[in-house]
Amino acid sequence: MAYIDFVGKIHNQSKRDYKQRVLSFEKAACAKVAKKWDYDYWDGDRCYGYGGYNYDGRWRVVAEDMARHYGLKDGDRILDIGCGKGYLLYELSQILPGAVISGIDISKYAICNAKKEIKPFLKLHSSTDLPYPDNSQDFVVSITTLHNLQNFELFNSLKEIQRVCPSGKAHITVESYRNESEKANLLDWQLTCETFYTPEEWEWFFSIAGYKGDYGCIYFQ
Repeated sequence: MAYIDFVGKIHNQSKRDYKQRVLSFEKAACAKVAKKWDYDYWDGDRCYGYGGYNYDGRWRVVAEDMARHYGLKDGDRILDIGCGKGYLLYELSQILPGAVISGIDISKYAICNAKKEIKPFLKLHSSTDLPYPDNSQDFVVSITTLHNLQNFELFNSLKEIQRVCPSGKAHITVESYRNESEKANLLDWQLTCETFYTPEEWEWFFSIAGYKGDYGCIYFQ
């Protein structure tokens, strides 16, 4: 297991007013709406989530870095857990046109509004019971998804990732914090996060679940 940051360069491009999230809005009510994973979360007001999640090509550099680091090639079977509208999968499909791609997400809205080139390869499904056979994937990726699970769901999801990709060629990015300031910012900003861990705690949890892939964290500085 290695710590690798593929997503920080994207995450850090956005400016966030952490206090505004809790002072200007009814935070609990916004979180309740966000957890429906419907229009409001993806394309509604910023207080409910993304504030409009549209394709802009920003995931290309992440896809290139992942393909290079993991030596991905045409013919590889690639699964994205929590794929959303499929933008990362789209970029991977452009870099590796011969790859066999698939994605799952619990948001029907995201899948229905996914990038049209990717939509046929996406399924509405949970990560706790993956609809794929043992050893069926060559690479599994999950970006800013698994922290939205309660710990028992997280445990099952990690075991499922390891089951379908026992080689350990996998990458997970989660929200985390390294100090009290980042913890406070995370608590102010997040709407859907259920699991709050430091990097060391994440690594411990990964290990007890038997996950052998890599991971990275995003921080709210």
